[in-house]
Amino acid sequence: MDGLGPIFFRPPAPKASVFPKFWVRRTKEEALRRFAICYWLFIGYQLWAIGDHTMAAIAQSVSWWCFVPAKLTPEEFVRSVADAGFLALDLVPPEHFSLVMEHGLKIAAVAGHESLTVGLNKRDQHARIEKEIEAKLADAVRYGIPNLICFSGNRDGLGDTEGIDVTAEGLARLAPSAEREGITLILELLNSKIDHPDYQADRTAWGVSVCQKVNSPRVKLLYDIYHMQIMEGDIIRTIESSHPWIAHYHTAGNPGRNDLDDEQELNYSSILRAIRGTGYAGYIAHEFIPKEDARAALERTFEQCASILE
Repeated sequence: MDGLGPIFFRPPAPKASVFPKFWVRRTKEEALRRFAICYWLFIGYQLWAIGDHTMAAIAQSVSWWCFVPAKLTPEEFVRSVADAGFLALDLVPPEHFSLVMEHGLKIAAVAGHESLTVGLNKRDQHARIEKEIEAKLADAVRYGIPNLICFSGNRDGLGDTEGIDVTAEGLARLAPSAEREGITLILELLNSKIDHPDYQADRTAWGVSVCQKVNSPRVKLLYDIYHMQIMEGDIIRTIESSHPWIAHYHTAGNPGRNDLDDEQELNYSSILRAIRGTGYAGYIAHEFIPKEDARAALERTFEQCASILE
């Protein structure tokens, strides 16, 4: 048997490949490459599946002056806002900051300076406004207020081009402080046709030009949908083209500045979807005067918008 072993138990010689050696080598390399791609795609999918890949909800706020004191007391209003589901309030008087905080609400925006009619488009007002803004920045930091509202002021015969230059000049001297504190200065766009005759920042393009001149991440626009509907319409297209310069939104029905219902002309379902589609992550603040029961209006408005924004 010993002599026959090498004959009967010798392993068979490997068969020669019918493919050239270089082809076999490349095929193995390709297989390994494909395996690596599939592996990392699998890992990526697992991370995506367990992660939060949905768009962040847009928080809702309500403006103080529309409800207090004509409709509700400060205590009734703040409690009703919290009960309805809102997360914040706009334009809260300083004496009521603590009341808002006690109800677990935030303050989304307050006026940064006086006044709406005598504002940043007057060089002789810049020093005064800077002093007022510095004081409000301290409050904003203390109470976690992300936005301070600024105003162009009335034209009083000032041309639009010069008004842009002077307003940008005023905001440019404020921008370093805002950047340091992480607070955004938002220039409010208002209509000059009905509510604020002669107000200069009454067009989106005008406000965008100011922001472009200042060129600061902390100088943006407050886009008021009600006001801009009166002045220029074309709301959705304007939002889609100008959203990089918008840091805050206000709503109201038009005409009348009342509830966001089907008795006014603005299609808020479509408008809010357009805002959400831009990737906006700030506040939508409602600045309407309720026609009937204030508490019911708050609840109805929150639910109507939450179905789109959350």
